[in-house]
Amino acid sequence: MDMRDLLLQVADTYDSTASTSAGVPAQDLLRAVPDEIGLLVPAGLEVAGYGGKGGATATPWIGVFDPDETRDPKENLYLAYIFASDLESVTLTLQQGVTRLKEELQSGQRLRTRLEENARRLRNMLPEKIVSEWSGKAEFKHSGWRAKAYEASSVAARRYEVQALPPELTLRKDLTEMAKVLQWAASVEKASWYGVAPGGPGVTYAGRHRSDEELDPLDEFQPKSDSDYLAVLSARKVEKTRRHETLISQFGPYVAGLGFKPITNGVHPRDLVLRKDGDEWLVEAKVVRRGNATEAVRGALAQLLEYSHFLYAQSAVEPKLVALFTEEVGAYVNYLESHGIASIWKTPEGWAGSISAVKFGLVAPA
Repeated sequence: MDMRDLLLQVADTYDSTASTSAGVPAQDLLRAVPDEIGLLVPAGLEVAGYGGKGGATATPWIGVFDPDETRDPKENLYLAYIFASDLESVTLTLQQGVTRLKEELQSGQRLRTRLEENARRLRNMLPEKIVSEWSGKAEFKHSGWRAKAYEASSVAARRYEVQALPPELTLRKDLTEMAKVLQWAASVEKASWYGVAPGGPGVTYAGRHRSDEELDPLDEFQPKSDSDYLAVLSARKVEKTRRHETLISQFGPYVAGLGFKPITNGVHPRDLVLRKDGDEWLVEAKVVRRGNATEAVRGALAQLLEYSHFLYAQSAVEPKLVALFTEEVGAYVNYLESHGIASIWKTPEGWAGSISAVKFGLVAPA
């Protein structure tokens, strides 16, 4: 099932007077959202469908989450396809979580005012080129507190009429662009936009310092030999972001379908190893944040060269090197190729890659 089919089926079958039990077609479909379209969303993002708890909601929706920001729609920022109560339109919107704030402000005008002010402040802090193509308004045609809160909390939005739903590729491209808006919004210090009503109490956020236990074991380490390096690296705890792990978990099944064996267990500190017909590929995954391909490419290049030297120095296997990204890295594709590194990235159409990635059979030819 593609995204367009899913949205059309929800609009066609959803019944807000029905229960949320198993066997109710639209509710079953919403619960199956991760399996149905989980591999179609931008790399590293996660999806879930919501039809209400206890009773059916008037405005069913599909959440798209950056797991580094939140997996819980009760708070923080996420994307959502929210249907109007008449099911004649669905809106892709950048949302603030409303439930936690409701616990503080109840469900009336105070809540909506705070959400509107937060949305306005946050949108004003985003680069104009990022939000210029998006409306800030959403309308869900229901008087319930939650629908009104969703309207108030919208930072950026695009409404689609169900009877004129765009083609699949357009929907995917829109989601890819909105995911960039989410990344930028998530990078804004929350204390600067998550304000309080005039005259209300102030809110402060405490910083977090690394304890001695959290320091990188390689800090201040200058190995005298390969064995020194391996001894420390094997004990090193490498912190991976949730989106980084999701990227790998999405790519693994795809490449397995091409005949490769993806391996993550027992290959620490490597992200992923692929094996096929006696050959081995060393894969380093990187999340491109706010369009900053430079940082992601530098990190991938350094780690691939480092790991291939130290981890394979005594091995009969010489791994082929692959950098895996959440999005295309532009001119860096040829740069990585010049260093013998294939690159792979997610597009709205699916997975794509460099010349050597195609040659290895890791992606299909363009």
